Amino acid sequence: QVQLVESGGGLVQSGGSLRLSCAASGSINSIYVMAWYRQAPGKQRELVAGIITGGSTSVADSVKGRFTISGDYAKKMVYLQMNSLKPEDTAVYYCYVDALVVRRIGYWGQGTQVTVSS
Repeated sequence: QVQLVESGGGLVQSGGSLRLSCAASGSINSIYVMAWYRQAPGKQRELVAGIITGGSTSVADSVKGRFTISGDYAKKMVYLQMNSLKPEDTAVYYCYVDALVVRRIGYWGQGTQVTVSS
């Protein structure tokens, strides 16, 4: 099985920064996609940023210019650098990995809370 462990969430003032980390472990043969999603209270889970094998990245328009995703496929780590945080960024942030174990499926972390105060 695959386990994803997130860290780095917390409480920060508006304009501040946080860096989220996610470590994947288990019998992973290949990782195809690593991504961060978030879910605010009463809202649907949304894609924040993703990175694919080869290094291409994409970020949501709502965080473009403020958030940066990076990954280390060899170490099975993915990071989300969040700068200029706004109260509307408050959410539970989830790590997602699309990986091949026995077959290719997606795995989710348990989530880490990010709270931005105004």
